[in-house]
Amino acid sequence: MNKKVKIEGRVIKYRDNNIDTDEIIPACYLNTSDPKELAKHCMEGLDRDFPAKVKEKSIMVAGRNFGSGSSREHAPIALKEAGIKCIIATSFARIFFRNAINIGLPVTECKEAVEDLKEGDTVKVDIFEGKIDNLTRKRTYSISPFPSFLQKLIREGGLDSYVKEKMKDE
Repeated sequence: MNKKVKIEGRVIKYRDNNIDTDEIIPACYLNTSDPKELAKHCMEGLDRDFPAKVKEKSIMVAGRNFGSGSSREHAPIALKEAGIKCIIATSFARIFFRNAINIGLPVTECKEAVEDLKEGDTVKVDIFEGKIDNLTRKRTYSISPFPSFLQKLIREGGLDSYVKEKMKDE
């Protein structure tokens, strides 16, 4: 398992703090766990234009305490299925952070990047080496590299894939 993951995309930015799971995926859609159905309604509680925006922009940037609210895993699933490749925020709600990692959606905290990145900037995120490159404005931001066990989860595409791969090895 030696594949490196560098995530490149254009920024879709939400300045709001405390974007909660009901804004990411409204509770009225929680009667399904189908990722494609969840993706259709992703961010509906905050931005009805999200489906159109995410077609061109795949790196989400937001303020502090992103993903607060319930512990539902539907929120990161909806974001990933909608096309978000990575989320950069000032901070994350703890359960959202872990749910995102468990499904293989890279999330990282960097206040400097959140304050500096603009909607539409092209960025490259390297969660393994610990940096975000703003390719549009030629700036680099430092982030904490993921610990090796989290790197393995991301490389495998999430906890389910990681466990399946480990079971093959044994």
